[in-house]
Amino acid sequence: MARRLRPVDTGFVRDAPVRHVFARNIAAAPERVYGALAEDVPGWSEWFAAVTLARPLRDGAEREVRLRGGTRFRETILVAKEPEVYAYRVDVTNAPGARALVEEWRLAPAASGTRVCWTFAADGTAPFRFALRLARPGLDRAFRDAMTALDRRLAR
Repeated sequence: MARRLRPVDTGFVRDAPVRHVFARNIAAAPERVYGALAEDVPGWSEWFAAVTLARPLRDGAEREVRLRGGTRFRETILVAKEPEVYAYRVDVTNAPGARALVEEWRLAPAASGTRVCWTFAADGTAPFRFALRLARPGLDRAFRDAMTALDRRLAR
């Protein structure tokens, strides 16, 4: 059953009860990475293994995302500042226990391409927060694998 989450802003990335921050350098230029994140939303399923469907809605102001296992999200884009920041808030999800969720992608030029920093910020019931803390190693692995796949995709 889908539930509406609390509408939070980008400040939630700093203040969320659960914050996971992951970073990795990839060879592609920031503009190319930003394009893959913000402009080629359907392409997410080709480089982020957990994503089975991603599509822009309302002329790119919103997104629909589906993950392996059946989790679904309806998201609102909070920041789309090329080529530095792409952030979105989950408005509706079927994830049990979720109350608020924001993801932020920060891109910075690096000597060998781009430094990609992904922040996953969430709040929810105590069991939800506990489960997310336990999920940190899996999210880290998913991020690393996604960045490797994205780097390969952008090198083509």
